[in-house]
Amino acid sequence: MNVPCIDILLVEDDPDDIELTKKAFESGEITNRLRIVRDGQEAIDYLLNKGVYENEDEYSKPGLILLDIKLPKLSGIEVLKKIKSTPELKRIPVIMLTTSRQDQDILASYDNHANSYIEKPVEFSVFIKTIKNVGLYWALTNTAPLA
Repeated sequence: MNVPCIDILLVEDDPDDIELTKKAFESGEITNRLRIVRDGQEAIDYLLNKGVYENEDEYSKPGLILLDIKLPKLSGIEVLKKIKSTPELKRIPVIMLTTSRQDQDILASYDNHANSYIEKPVEFSVFIKTIKNVGLYWALTNTAPLA
């Protein structure tokens, strides 16, 4: 089976969570390229190829976005709203990957068309398993919409 290798965009401001996610990808043997941006505005710039991300060949649209809710500049919910209201971005699956258990964050995520909401596990082994399952499902099992 010939499966295209999608890029995954991680939108995360916490350096420890970034490293944890990288290690989870390595430990879970996820070979997708992980792109990282550290705040909400940087995520929008990346996705719309603005500023330092203007080279569309180098910064192509990801096949999956892992989006934290608590971000500087623009919140994850604001980024999600922008993604889902922009025609060329709205079909990219967005997974809210966050430590928040607040009902209002969960509801706001789904109300704004998040594809999934995953609470970040505290234990590293559980985090690895979660990230591996996310990667396998969204990169290999799920059928993405045509561009």
